[in-house]
Amino acid sequence: MDRLATAIEKMHSPCVVGLDPRPEVIPRQVLEDVSSAESLAEAYADFSRVIIDAVSDIVPAVKPQIAMYEALGPAGISAYCRTTRYAQERGLYVIGDIKRGDIGSTAQAYAAHLSGIPGISGQGADVWHEDAVTVNPYLGIDGIRPFIEAAERNDKDIFVLCRTSNPSSAQLQDLDIKDAKEAAGTADARIVQGPATVGMYVAGLIAQWGEEHCGASGYSRVGAVVGATHIQDAAGFRSRMPHTMFLVPGYGVQGGTAADAAALFNADGTGAVINSSRGIIAAWKKDPQYSPSLTRGQALDCAAASAHRAAAAMRADIIGSLKPGSMEAHTAVSHNHQKKGS
Repeated sequence: MDRLATAIEKMHSPCVVGLDPRPEVIPRQVLEDVSSAESLAEAYADFSRVIIDAVSDIVPAVKPQIAMYEALGPAGISAYCRTTRYAQERGLYVIGDIKRGDIGSTAQAYAAHLSGIPGISGQGADVWHEDAVTVNPYLGIDGIRPFIEAAERNDKDIFVLCRTSNPSSAQLQDLDIKDAKEAAGTADARIVQGPATVGMYVAGLIAQWGEEHCGASGYSRVGAVVGATHIQDAAGFRSRMPHTMFLVPGYGVQGGTAADAAALFNADGTGAVINSSRGIIAAWKKDPQYSPSLTRGQALDCAAASAHRAAAAMRADIIGSLKPGSMEAHTAVSHNHQKKGS
């Protein structure tokens, strides 16, 4: 997770823009000539590139949602890969939102998102162009280990679903585990301490899975997805996973505020990256400069300008919600350590 932590510090921006292209978030001018999956995939790729260009000087990372592209078949997969490659070329850290989860050879095949095509060496092996991916822990360590191993070999990262931002997540993630110690099969205090909900139990597992994979930043390459819409649990998740980077959905359109998100950071203002998708890529819908009479190029320019302003506003909102001076103090300490070590 060192590369992401460094990028956040360098840009002074603990923010990520979600790329979730679909017709309703793209100006209609961009879709006028769409008549097939192939042409819609090209529209997705064009729109994604415009957003990437617009926010690349404000945020350190983007998070393309693969399902939006997969829905278009082979052309969509091609558009996804071209989008992730372009984002990396622009210097952005790419989180592939793929939410995979399986076991055995299937999990190993999914982990090729990080390790590249088996049997092929060199740059040609990496067709996905992702620096990290999201994964589902429901199958336990058998489903996670192949991703951890692939991440370790290739200096990449994973984010494990822990406490997601959607309302119905409570159906499973808030369930009490009456005998967490017995369920865990271990006396590890990080797993069994405090409220014994499924989400808290998974948090303990994530900390355990990542403890041997911490980098110079102090954060493990095994991160966690923790939503900003369940703020009452923030302290519990943070205490269980002090060395875990949080990928935080739920800010903005889903109802999470900057103050909610701030509770998920460590005291020094690090340890979390906040995602916004619709609030950035669909910001043009609220832009008074947008008009149905605009040309395709003008509509894309409007979308870019709106995304840039929305991303800048998000960064200011998040930074403003953190403890005064926390990120600045951390940056100064980090720079001093680097000077002493050089």
